Amino acid sequence: MLEFIAANLPILVCLIVGLGLIVLETFMPGFGLPGIAGVVLHVIAVALTWINHGPVAALGMTIILLSIIAIAISVSLRSAANGKLSKSKLVLNETESNEAGYRSAEDMQVFLNKEGITTTVLRPAGMAEFDDVKLNVVSDGEFIQSGTKVRIVRVEGSRIVVRTVE
Repeated sequence: MLEFIAANLPILVCLIVGLGLIVLETFMPGFGLPGIAGVVLHVIAVALTWINHGPVAALGMTIILLSIIAIAISVSLRSAANGKLSKSKLVLNETESNEAGYRSAEDMQVFLNKEGITTTVLRPAGMAEFDDVKLNVVSDGEFIQSGTKVRIVRVEGSRIVVRTVE
């Protein structure tokens, strides 16, 4: 047994280090150096198996290698989601919610139903002034001249929709 391990030590080292690098890559963003190095080491291990033991052994090694990688990545991701790894500093568990004060865009709902004057022509987008605040607005599909009185009828995120006031 020791003779077999000693004879195949380069293959075993390539397999173990390559597997470790591929598992490490699952926790790093993008496809970087650890993933590429892990794949290269696995290709080297299969090539060495082909040279030393023939094509059938290399095919068997490839099938076993792909199975081990699939199992290792599955276990690692499951641990990252629910296991000990999910409580480590490698996994980000904090979220940025509206309740905590994080906003992706300003809340324009305060301007809903306000009346103002267009400062540019709206075809259908342009500028209007509401309570001394200039805003980018969009008409509800109609052409509106500059200096026309308008009312904000909808706020959809940062999109403010206006209509003329009769």
